[in-house]
Amino acid sequence: MTRYQEVFENNRKWVEENLKRDPDFFKRLATGQEPDFLFIGCADSRVPANEIMGLDPGDIFVHRNVANLVVNTDINAQSVIEYAVGHLNVDHIVVCGHYGCGGVAAAMQPADLGLLNGWLREIRDVYRLHQDELDAIPDEDTRYKRLIELNVREQCVNVIKTAVVQKTYFKTGHPIVHGWVYDIANGLLRDLEIPFEDILAEIRKIYDLEAP
Repeated sequence: MTRYQEVFENNRKWVEENLKRDPDFFKRLATGQEPDFLFIGCADSRVPANEIMGLDPGDIFVHRNVANLVVNTDINAQSVIEYAVGHLNVDHIVVCGHYGCGGVAAAMQPADLGLLNGWLREIRDVYRLHQDELDAIPDEDTRYKRLIELNVREQCVNVIKTAVVQKTYFKTGHPIVHGWVYDIANGLLRDLEIPFEDILAEIRKIYDLEAP
């Protein structure tokens, strides 16, 4: 059996296991979705959202890209946020980075990476914003990990800047934006405890998009 064929065999076993546990599992999923979470994570194959959060299909709306970026001009990410907040009414938005992120590592190198340059510039901009703090860290690995954390924070800020998040929060009290880091080396999630309301109050001095 090839690796490709193995996927379909695994799928069949997965279906059987779920039906054995809950005969109505797929019928219920087919009726629609009401996820509590929007998970914005890295495309890294080692960071599967449902598995690391211990949640079932239907519990998490997921968007992934290289280095878990939320770029204003990325219509894909912006559409996901709009749909998750405006139509699925998620209570929580999580931006989840991970230690060992290849995108962040690449952004720390002075190399021309072709098409990736524009994307990685977003991470280099995070470094520029926090250059004094990062340059003061003598150990390269520690500095790398700190940039991963700061990148998560800045992407949370980018989420909070969006109109749909601001308007919905002031109308309903949700969603709350969180920043996490996943440690591939031990499998644990770390809550960076992003001060959502403080950031919201600060950025609204410039990015005030609350409906009149």
